[in-house]
Amino acid sequence: MSTNTAVVVVGGGPAGLSAALFTQKNGLETTLFDTDSTWMHKAHLFNYLGIESIDGSDFMEIARSQVDKFGVDRRQGETVTDVSNVDTGFKIVTDEGEYTADYVVLATGANRELAESLGCDFDDDVVDVDVTMETSIENAYATAAMVRVEEWEAIISAGDGAAAALNILSKEKGDRFHDFDTPADADDVIEAIMDG
Repeated sequence: MSTNTAVVVVGGGPAGLSAALFTQKNGLETTLFDTDSTWMHKAHLFNYLGIESIDGSDFMEIARSQVDKFGVDRRQGETVTDVSNVDTGFKIVTDEGEYTADYVVLATGANRELAESLGCDFDDDVVDVDVTMETSIENAYATAAMVRVEEWEAIISAGDGAAAALNILSKEKGDRFHDFDTPADADDVIEAIMDG
């Protein structure tokens, strides 16, 4: 592992992509594992604020392109088989190798197996988290359908991913970190993406 803070995101739906976007955009080395099993391929969005109408698969293509432009190490098709808490943070085992991270964000839809094997507390069959999406395991986060009984909406999931990322960023950069861009920032961000 490099000396940079490492974040691993497991799951490439709206929650995982949102978390990865925020952390990578703000200087944290981020790896995202995406098996493309998101429910978004069965969806059409009419209720996502700011988007009038878009096919779920088209939305995913745009979202993936966005995180790719910010430099997220997106491991498409690599399946995470285990996550464990170790002295240095977390060990992530995939069907292709092992990785380490300082933080882990679980965004695996309603599949709670990794949270269970990690030892996260549960409440009413969902992963128990606080308002920042942090689980009972320090620096491990769970999002979206993992933590909600029935509130499975793309926009809620994206917000959960952002909440997890902002808490990670607050721990790393200072209390109550905000990722608030202004119109003046847009040119710098676009230039950095084009140069990167």
